[in-house]
Amino acid sequence: MARLAGKDERNATVGKTLTHKLIENHLAAGRIEPGSEIGIRIDQTLTQDATGTMAYLQFEAMGIGRVRTELSMSYIDHNTIQIGFENADDHRYLHSVARRYGIRLSRAGNGICHQVHLERFGRPGKTLLGSDSHTSTCGALGMLAIGAGGLDVALAMAGEPFFLTCPRVIRVNLTGKLPPWVSAKDVILKLLDIFTTRGNVGHVFEYGGEGLAGLTVPERATIANMGAELGLTTSVFPSDAVTRRFLAAEDREADWAGLDADPDAQYEKVVEIDLAGLVPLAAKPHSPDNIGTVRELAGIPVDQVCIGSCTNSSYRELATVARILRGRVAHPRVSLIVTPGSRQVLENLARNGFLADLLAAGARLTESSCGFCIGGSHSPGSRSVSLRTSNRNFYGRSGTEDAEVYLVSPETAAAAVATGVVTDPRDLGMDFPAVAMPERFRVDDCMILEPAPPEKAVSIEILRGPNIGSPPENGPLPGRLDGEVTIKVGDKITTDHIMPAGARMKYRSNIRRYADFVFEGLDPTFPARAAKIRDNGRHNVVVAGQSYGQGSSREHAALCPMYLGVKAVIAKSYERIHTANLINFGILPLVFENETEYNLLDQGDSLEIPDLRGAVASGGSLTVRNATKGRSFAVTCTLSERQKRILLAGGALNLVKTRV
Repeated sequence: MARLAGKDERNATVGKTLTHKLIENHLAAGRIEPGSEIGIRIDQTLTQDATGTMAYLQFEAMGIGRVRTELSMSYIDHNTIQIGFENADDHRYLHSVARRYGIRLSRAGNGICHQVHLERFGRPGKTLLGSDSHTSTCGALGMLAIGAGGLDVALAMAGEPFFLTCPRVIRVNLTGKLPPWVSAKDVILKLLDIFTTRGNVGHVFEYGGEGLAGLTVPERATIANMGAELGLTTSVFPSDAVTRRFLAAEDREADWAGLDADPDAQYEKVVEIDLAGLVPLAAKPHSPDNIGTVRELAGIPVDQVCIGSCTNSSYRELATVARILRGRVAHPRVSLIVTPGSRQVLENLARNGFLADLLAAGARLTESSCGFCIGGSHSPGSRSVSLRTSNRNFYGRSGTEDAEVYLVSPETAAAAVATGVVTDPRDLGMDFPAVAMPERFRVDDCMILEPAPPEKAVSIEILRGPNIGSPPENGPLPGRLDGEVTIKVGDKITTDHIMPAGARMKYRSNIRRYADFVFEGLDPTFPARAAKIRDNGRHNVVVAGQSYGQGSSREHAALCPMYLGVKAVIAKSYERIHTANLINFGILPLVFENETEYNLLDQGDSLEIPDLRGAVASGGSLTVRNATKGRSFAVTCTLSERQKRILLAGGALNLVKTRV
């Protein structure tokens, strides 16, 4: 790996953040000026089966013969239960695409993409772009690891730069040492308590301080993973002696490189977190930033405990749970679900006796997959309480709308298993069972398939089932907007609200079918009404509040509305990935210049922008006429020249096809 730049050559007295060093080493377009648009070269990509099928369909549509990255990984980890033929057909398609185009494939059962990539492929100093918002997990290794929509990942596989707003960097300075029964999950929950899920777009959290020495790479990964809930571009940890030990344990010490910020690096803000002063915390329903202490919540009866997911499913975390539960059986009321993050974690737990402890405690062991986290399995009972170590507790995400889902650490989860109620683990009356990280993990990559060599790949047939369709096409941006407010929604609308997960995910590769469920949980009449407006030659407009599009990276939350004829969203504010997805599929992300105008719009209002193409090309403020109410209001649409070209063309795929 090329040495990362140190001091700013223009001013030898100004140090650099690690984030900006990583960007500088991969800069393909623009300048490192926070707030400006830049393009960076991508070394590695990852996809998972819920988003990957569409990403590869888009890659195929570009006409590129082979991926142009150092490494591209395809993981099958979301829809592994394979209810119906659709998921199995998707997986067969992914197998054939991987062999044909030079992609390595992690088979179903090998593990969750973020855990496996951390173990086997992440490398300090590299860039990673993934079609999953929690790709930031690998920031724990000193990578610049960013979640994005599938089309952006497809473009990166084709050798195109990834464009983003040059981030502002906040230093999170960790001091002290975590006390017994307090873990990395409590660190990120504390940060969510401080910063909330809103207002952090365009920022990176860069971690430092003497407290880092006491955090293993999996613990750092938990913190980096849930940076997605903060709305960050990503999170970055230095690559130090702890990183080196982890890679050595994975038989990958040769991948290590020492990386850190300059001692005098300049940050937008520095936040101090005293690890020794933290206590067990929980995110209460229905948002990851609705934080309370576990002791405040003590005594709430618990019906289900789910331990695992890409956030808390490493070897030491599950081994710690096993030690806490050794000699105990799950409370009669509690259904205990345990999901190891990878096949490697499961095998090492089994070889060291911890798996037997979990099974003896009554654990229901699941496949190493995303199951319960995405509402794909183990939905809790109606009006029940579920404690989970996963990263999101949005309303209805578990698959049960009236369930109360709390996000907690593995230690707090284990305490509830033993007692049947929310319990501060410090009150269990036992010594904390410290578990050491192994010096060497048993490593077995037999479930990772290699692509065919180029000379044989051209003859490989791509296998497509009847549920797999081509990406829907979109025309150029129209000359004028003649639309209707088809739906008006409130604040913090997630991509789960826009495009449901769970059982609906099997239609991810069939946009025409999946579009039948747009806004299903908010207004099931939306798809039919939107299709009628589209078919009558008019445009659909969505009106929204703050933080529209938070949560998952799923581009389907833009792609399916595009298919139904949505041409614009007018919101108070947006989250990063969803903004990029809207632009990539030719939907205008408009922002109220005066937020009070939101209150004056109603579903059914007719909206007009006469010279739409001219207004987008010139940039800045646009005037929207509400023909129903006979008044006008101003919106802004802040776009780079590149984004203007994408929107005018009707989407990024149209633009790339033309160039290719």
